[in-house]
Amino acid sequence: MAAALTPQQLSETHRPTLDQALDTIGTRAYWSPHPEHPKAYGEGGAPGSLGAPEGKAAFDAVLNTRLDLDQPGTDGWTGGEVSPYGPELGVEYPHADLDVLLPAMKAGTAAWRAAGPETRALVCLEILSRISARTHELAHAVMHTSGQAFMMAFQAGGPHAQDRGLEAVAYAYQEQVRTPETADWSKPQGKRDPLKLTKSFTTTGRGISLLIGCNTFPTWNGYPGLFASLATGNPVLVKPHPRAVLPLALTVKIAREVLTEAGFDPDLVALAAERPGEGIAKTLAVRPEIRIIDYTGSTAFGDWLEANARQAQVYTEKAGVNTIVVDSTDDYRGMLANLAFSLSLYSGQMCTTPQNLLIPRDGITTDDGPKSYDEVVADIAAAVTNLLGDDARAAALLGALVNPDVKARVEAAGELGEVALESRTVANAEFPDAVVRTPVVVKLDGSKTDEDAAYLSECFGPVSFAVAVESTSAALELLRRTIREKGAMTVGAYTTSPEVERAVEDVCLDESAQLSLNLTGGVYVNQTAAFSDFHGSGGNPAANAALCDAAFVANRFRVVEVRRQA
Repeated sequence: MAAALTPQQLSETHRPTLDQALDTIGTRAYWSPHPEHPKAYGEGGAPGSLGAPEGKAAFDAVLNTRLDLDQPGTDGWTGGEVSPYGPELGVEYPHADLDVLLPAMKAGTAAWRAAGPETRALVCLEILSRISARTHELAHAVMHTSGQAFMMAFQAGGPHAQDRGLEAVAYAYQEQVRTPETADWSKPQGKRDPLKLTKSFTTTGRGISLLIGCNTFPTWNGYPGLFASLATGNPVLVKPHPRAVLPLALTVKIAREVLTEAGFDPDLVALAAERPGEGIAKTLAVRPEIRIIDYTGSTAFGDWLEANARQAQVYTEKAGVNTIVVDSTDDYRGMLANLAFSLSLYSGQMCTTPQNLLIPRDGITTDDGPKSYDEVVADIAAAVTNLLGDDARAAALLGALVNPDVKARVEAAGELGEVALESRTVANAEFPDAVVRTPVVVKLDGSKTDEDAAYLSECFGPVSFAVAVESTSAALELLRRTIREKGAMTVGAYTTSPEVERAVEDVCLDESAQLSLNLTGGVYVNQTAAFSDFHGSGGNPAANAALCDAAFVANRFRVVEVRRQA
């Protein structure tokens, strides 16, 4: 297989980026090689990248076509995606005979292993570079499969997802090169000649890695596992969510093209699209060829994977109950604005969106004077209303509801308690078939702590609970219980008290939950930055892995030693 991309070319192009990524995961400073602004692409922007018109045209061109990946074992075609904004995508994808595809994926592993950590990392960076050049195209694909508004799909589905992929490559490279490739070993034997061996150490992947994609963030949640496994020497089989195939299918196509040009077997990355109702994730998860699984989605299936896919190393991001403790604030208006945005972004369809707002029944102290529980809740509701008062602005923040289940939860929320903020329908002028709803906020009594209390379960979507608690101490007890029993991807707190701040921090340290304190500006509890912030901790029931740390990559490979007599 002739290589159009030589190791020297890859090194000259991408080694500086890899070095910068390695430096940044050590400093935890802000850095990104992937521009967030749409105007940074196309004419006058990144070389070779598609601008807005070209990206939209490329997306339109793939609609109502067959996306042929030239994979072995294709036994038919499947599709059926419908945009949350209304249109049918009409794209068909290859359906695989797994008994043919899986053996074919293993055929290229020896050469991929022999390439070594650096070459694998640089090939991954070339894949990411080409994905970045097509950010506009992929943004439309993410938007019309996830329901994200375009700007969020562009940023979260594009540069932020690419950053997370690059971060995983950097961690993977760093962990693999901790052990030298060779060593000369000599053990003194007194008057006798020393014992001498030469030793070689080779990183080898565990086997085929299965990526089970999610509907809401197919690239952001998909790229870390994909690139962590590929960089550590494993073939990757991508099984997208059936409603969000296109972004990951385009990614697979790009990866296969780069692997071919670099002289490797393109079947190191393949797609497993499923027929309606086929449910191949369960079948794949327990096949002996599958040795690594990355999954984002419901707790029920995540728990099933952890219990049943015993032959594989399983990395899960499931569901949690994210909580904000409101004790006091010296920037009341800033707190309200920050919370309103956090509750509204992408219609609350993020694994990091706050659900429970724990507010003392006797109220809080603020720079705007004391505020009762009812006043705080009313002011939060007013802040959301003001933020989303204009339909065009609201549509740009909310996106669309990703599936009918979310809509049903919003409509049923009023039965759970007193509604402080009604959800309303928002018209999307460009996509009149989009289902758009503003958040609903429901008042609940925090003294009712029985197992079926509504706030003790995740209610995915734009539903939040203003939970009245007896005191801040009671809030911390409830926070601890919630994290321990249900998990949390994020925790937030507002307080002017150093003692309360330390107490919240202690709870989060004890229960392994990521904490944000007193956010009142342009950073929100449901957003994390690659290279600096950890997404999840892997230490509570919401997820058994963190994006991204050494633990996320280190168990995807093993080091095999060969000893020779010197």
